[in-house]
Amino acid sequence: MPEAWAPDISYHGGKYLMYYSVSSFGSQKSAIGLAGSTTGQPGSWTDYGVVYTSSSSTDYNAIDPNLFVDDDGKWWLSFGSWWSGIKMIQINPSTGKQLSSNTTRYSLASRPTGTKAVEAPYIVKRNGYYYLFASYDTCCAGTSSTYKVKVGRATSVTGPYHDKNGVAMTDNGGTPVLESHGRVIGPGGQSILKDVDGDLIVYHYYDGNDNGTPKLGVNLLNWSSGWPVAY
Repeated sequence: MPEAWAPDISYHGGKYLMYYSVSSFGSQKSAIGLAGSTTGQPGSWTDYGVVYTSSSSTDYNAIDPNLFVDDDGKWWLSFGSWWSGIKMIQINPSTGKQLSSNTTRYSLASRPTGTKAVEAPYIVKRNGYYYLFASYDTCCAGTSSTYKVKVGRATSVTGPYHDKNGVAMTDNGGTPVLESHGRVIGPGGQSILKDVDGDLIVYHYYDGNDNGTPKLGVNLLNWSSGWPVAY
């Protein structure tokens, strides 16, 4: 599927589930799809079809999905890019698609003034808080990229999320986690991986010391302050 991107893969009930994006680039004519595999190997995936869509008439963009499974067993899918920002729907664990008894589309983060550039949500729960990571500003422009990762936290998975200064993420809030520094230009598109050494933040960036070559970055996260600090 050449026009698909931004896969989000997790393992549940003996099966790998992959949520993915299909879109007309730069528009909100988009869809999130779902595929499954018992092995995760190439050629083993079965496509389960459309999970959620957006169109030129909607104020949100259905790409960049991230599945979060809460401690109580409830499934949630966050997604969004530009327009009115990051959204969330509840997922039926049996189907991997939206729960029919809860069709609410929650708003988690947005930029109502200035640029609308917020996308690529990723949610984790640590020490009683839900942390929403998202990518801000301009991606995919080589060494001119201004991409960066910010975070907010909440006591409920559906929000409201606030940054370290108490600013709502639905009102341009967000505490910086990763920004351009040294040879690392435009870090973003982040995922969080819980490893034996602790939490890792994995992201893409352009290497300013290597002709702007796109590369994969990995940093550890320190949570001792109650907020994630990359090191």
